Amino acid sequence: MFFSGGTALNEISRRLKAYTQNSVHLITPFDSGGSSQVLRKAFGMPAVGDLRSRLMALADGTDRGQPEILRLFTHRFAKHASQRNVTQDAARLFEGTHPLLEGIPTPVRQQIREDLRQFQDAAPADLDYRNASIGNLILAGGYLRHGRQLEPVLAQMSRMVAVRGTVRPIADVNLEIGAELRDGRCVIGQRRMTGKEHLPLTSPIARLFLSDRTCELPADAVPLPQSNQDLIAGADLICYPPGSLYSSVICNLLPKGVGQAIAARNVPKVYVPSLGTDPECLAMTLSDQISALLAPLRRDAGDVATSAFLSHVICDLSVSVAARAEVLRDHGIPCIARPLAVSSGKSPCYAPDALCRQLLALA
Repeated sequence: MFFSGGTALNEISRRLKAYTQNSVHLITPFDSGGSSQVLRKAFGMPAVGDLRSRLMALADGTDRGQPEILRLFTHRFAKHASQRNVTQDAARLFEGTHPLLEGIPTPVRQQIREDLRQFQDAAPADLDYRNASIGNLILAGGYLRHGRQLEPVLAQMSRMVAVRGTVRPIADVNLEIGAELRDGRCVIGQRRMTGKEHLPLTSPIARLFLSDRTCELPADAVPLPQSNQDLIAGADLICYPPGSLYSSVICNLLPKGVGQAIAARNVPKVYVPSLGTDPECLAMTLSDQISALLAPLRRDAGDVATSAFLSHVICDLSVSVAARAEVLRDHGIPCIARPLAVSSGKSPCYAPDALCRQLLALA
């Protein structure tokens, strides 16, 4: 089981489905950047981009019609074309004449068109479709068609592309994350924390919370759904994976009951820190990251042993011996250091097969 968001785990997920078809991914719906922000503003809904991308990473996509469906769900409209041209391209999609709909089996195409019609009927006339993911539009239409519920349309999309695992939002709510900074300021919105669409934070994050965009919500305002409690109760291993520490991982630990559910499950619980630089972890050591991870779990479950929340850290050999020793000294948690990193583009990343095998060895 993974508590995650963003794209950091997607390549690992693509390989993981070769080892198991039973992985569970509880995903943040609090993303406020990119095209997700456009849909959230237009429809007052949770973010679906991270959910859709994880579904696609876990998709089998080999049976009749599935490659065509996968191609449709992963396609984005042009980012730098004129809004008029992109709107015309979207109109062909809604009319059912878009080339991407060709080759999709009729029953599935009908379901997709129903969701797209629902989307079109509810969409503002001036909606900007540039860089929009068609899969996100379909999810948004299905969300509206199913009475503003994500789980039914996620299950539908999972069947369409034969997803090898389970993908659910940590909670089906339309909220933001907020961060109290160490200098006393507060920032609201995931996109203001990641250093991608806004300048990086200049003060470390002291605490994360959920917000309705105007104020911080009380700790018990968002309960962990019973279906997700059941998934945690059946997990063979719990993993806090690579990704932006606060906006992709810790945010999933904020709903009421997450800490209690994790503490109640006696299985290995593993933190895999991100490689490279995380703008959200300003001036933080590996031990500091673990303290930040444990904080919301302890707030929820009370004063229980650290091992109830975290039993192992898996890291690359590039993590210094001193940093690993500090984790053991501060938290009593062993660091399993292995050669897990590979170079990819500008920054190192985990070798998917190597990390999958290391996790499965603990399960």
